[in-house]
Amino acid sequence: MKCSVALSVEDLSFSYGGKKALSDVNFKIHSGECTILLGPNGAGKSTLFSLITRLYDTHNGQIELCGFDVKRQTRLALEKLGVVFQQSTLDMDLTVLQNLRYHTALHGMGRKLAEQRIQLELERLSMFDRRFEKIRQLNGGHRRRVEIARALLHKPAVLLLDEPTVGLDVPSRLAIVDYVHCLAEEEKLAVLWASHLIDEIYPEDHLIVLHQGCVKANGLVDEVLKITEATAIKDAFCQLTQGEQA
Repeated sequence: MKCSVALSVEDLSFSYGGKKALSDVNFKIHSGECTILLGPNGAGKSTLFSLITRLYDTHNGQIELCGFDVKRQTRLALEKLGVVFQQSTLDMDLTVLQNLRYHTALHGMGRKLAEQRIQLELERLSMFDRRFEKIRQLNGGHRRRVEIARALLHKPAVLLLDEPTVGLDVPSRLAIVDYVHCLAEEEKLAVLWASHLIDEIYPEDHLIVLHQGCVKANGLVDEVLKITEATAIKDAFCQLTQGEQA
């Protein structure tokens, strides 16, 4: 079952030593909503993801996944989460099928259910016929498809994507962008997509602009354009980040 408020971040701050990476970050993401986290390099996007996934500990502020506090109810919270990191975490010497079976075993899935889920996700991504190939035999776009399939096997309520299309050719990149948007709409999945690419934003998306650890804008694309009095997201972004490149 999907939850209305799938991800809630309240008054979140984080520092590396004396250097502040995030400052009083607040936002909510609802089921069926595709949210683009847009910001230049060093904005704090990866730090935010590390806090949501509990790679870093949260000292100031609160993060909840479907109402579960990631610090106090870690297991219940993270069960709701699927993640695709910027750097691949697939085992290059295992096949597609072996990688996915390992993930289902970590989630305690029975063999029959695991095989059903694996087939379903690979078929949706046109990768089922390549299930016996080793990861190192696949190109970058196909590896990303496998990682997205893996992230969805346990039916999460929230999908985090940390710049998943970096380094991909244009057709592969656009295919993944379109697939994830369709997934949010059809499966009522809440998506938080960290990016610095303007063309990955759809007109109906929720947009969060992060700059120097602070949320500079938070709303639908039309709302952000209205607030900045810009005619295009690129212009709004430049205004909000003092001219820095996405």
